[in-house]
Amino acid sequence: MSTGLFRKLAAAIVLVGVAVTLSGCGGFIGKGNAKANRPLTSAAVAKLASMGSSPGAPMMVRIFKDTSELEVWKQTSAGDFRLFKSYEICAYSGDLGPKIKEGDRQSPEGFYTITPGLMNPNSNYYLAFNTGFPNKFDRAYGRTGSDLMVHGDCSSRGCYAMTDEGIAEIYALARETFKGGNPSFQLQIFPFHMTPQNLAKQSKSPNLDFWKNIKEGYDQFEIAKVPPKWDVCGRRYVFNATGPGGVPLDPVAACPPLNQDATMLAAIKAKQAADEATFQTEVAYVDKKESAAAAAAERDAAAQAAAKARGEAIGGFFNGIGSNIGNLFG
Repeated sequence: MSTGLFRKLAAAIVLVGVAVTLSGCGGFIGKGNAKANRPLTSAAVAKLASMGSSPGAPMMVRIFKDTSELEVWKQTSAGDFRLFKSYEICAYSGDLGPKIKEGDRQSPEGFYTITPGLMNPNSNYYLAFNTGFPNKFDRAYGRTGSDLMVHGDCSSRGCYAMTDEGIAEIYALARETFKGGNPSFQLQIFPFHMTPQNLAKQSKSPNLDFWKNIKEGYDQFEIAKVPPKWDVCGRRYVFNATGPGGVPLDPVAACPPLNQDATMLAAIKAKQAADEATFQTEVAYVDKKESAAAAAAERDAAAQAAAKARGEAIGGFFNGIGSNIGNLFG
């Protein structure tokens, strides 16, 4: 092979390698894909401006299963995050609760970090982004699953399905956020709005401890209106907390002494105490209602059984009379 030809082939290989690398890091751009590059509407840009935000500002996404809502929040010039829009989720797979294993047809719950490499402009479901499942928390429990997406096409097999119009705008908002220089955005997935009343309705669920854990992150956002930084230690989420020396936490090992903002910690503890009191009151109320309903059902069942017995007795009595009369004439 001539030296010139060898150099040309080497250059071509380098270019291919660069192209592959770029597509992995910046696949959200979707070169030549009209759907992925559809600009935000002027109405969306105007709404962002009215909020004190912009297309390139940081964003956050929250999902609530029970009400089938996906929320997009954007950071304002004041530094806080405000709700830009709530979108209806067409469908999600499974029930309330986290995804455990591949094939269980369950949609994930928890905190996830969405990077440009998780955006899929060439999805079979119009447009999509990967949730990033399994994350550090999921892996600590050995949970398995792949290609868990938020996508269009209104059809779900373990994912969160949106309308094509909905995912088009959400995708465009994410694309512009990345173009604004933000390396990622946070995705928070909850079974329901994390109020003590909603938790009380699920007080007998095996997922209660997990839900109370992710509620800590939910509460921190509700207080500060800034997405909390999350990590995992002791197989639990921890929020806005760092270990000694800022070293990444071991998701399985017991949590070391954590550094946390004292003001936020005090606010969280106060909210948790108030919510726990409400939770216990609501659980007692729910238990009382369930006991009353069970007692009423038991009384109804007893009444129905007694009525049936009386009916059978009366029927037997008249059948006996009829038989005797028949025997007399016979």
